[in-house]
Amino acid sequence: MRITSPAPRLEVQLEPGRPPLLRAEAAGDPAGWAAEHRAALRGTVAEHGSVLVRGLGLRDAAGTGAVFQRLAGHLMAETESFAPRRSHGDGVYSSTKWPPNQQMCMHHELSYTLEFPGLMLFACLVAPAEGGATALADSAAVLDALPAGLVERFEREGWLLTRNYNDEIGASFAEAFGTEDRGAVESYCRAHAIDVEWQPDGGLRTRQRRSAVVRHPVSGRRCWFNQIAFLNEWTLAPEVREYLVDVYGADGLPFNTRYGDGDPVGEDVVQLINEVYQAHTVREPWQAGDLLIVDNVRTAHSREPFEGPREVLVALADPVRLSDCSPTVTPAGR
Repeated sequence: MRITSPAPRLEVQLEPGRPPLLRAEAAGDPAGWAAEHRAALRGTVAEHGSVLVRGLGLRDAAGTGAVFQRLAGHLMAETESFAPRRSHGDGVYSSTKWPPNQQMCMHHELSYTLEFPGLMLFACLVAPAEGGATALADSAAVLDALPAGLVERFEREGWLLTRNYNDEIGASFAEAFGTEDRGAVESYCRAHAIDVEWQPDGGLRTRQRRSAVVRHPVSGRRCWFNQIAFLNEWTLAPEVREYLVDVYGADGLPFNTRYGDGDPVGEDVVQLINEVYQAHTVREPWQAGDLLIVDNVRTAHSREPFEGPREVLVALADPVRLSDCSPTVTPAGR
């Protein structure tokens, strides 16, 4: 099926199991093409939650950054990252470092922060030989498909994220907060409803409670918006979880999630959430030069395992305050 997008000369291809697709004729000027079609592209994302643009011919960080700027204007600096990224300057980052052979499950970028990107921009410079798609899922549809009792509990209690920062696995606290100054970290956390606990070995443990369900800041639609399954211990590969528990202890995992009242989220619940995500997943294998634009509140994204080199650049844009999304719980440290 094909429908015409809001701007002339752009045609959106809609097919089951695949994200909306636009074929671009950029004539060697992807930034100029992006500027000309900015309104149409953003209108398509507003209507469908995402769009994959094929044919731009993106080849390097500079050209990609120019396209990102034309589409979004202000690009956000990432804070509270859970894994390191390489910065390419001006709000352009590498994709998150994550083992290529492991699934990066569905999530909404920075959904545990008080200000998060409303828009995610992805650009593929090098496509993997196999796998590695940035798959997508509609968060409103996921919410409707989850058991009502489970949703009601998370709406009532929210979800709790615990993080243990160290220099051996995941992002260090200096990488996550952009400073090694403990006082500055503590000030940031106080301002952002995060509990801080310094460990004897110099590591940092934080806790923060957030809403699991929010309303889209523009449409008002209720969305399942969190990282409950992704950052839970039961999503880790069994051998990875066993190793981390053996080395760091059950309370020392780099990240874990619980119900808002502190009760553990069971393996069965994590499996159920991931199964619902999988049932609503759409995907399209990357091709070099592709651009993917995603509404970060309406649409969750993942990264599938891959083989061979893969280079995807990322930008975070259109900051949204949690307070503008009708949170169901008051943000707190515990």
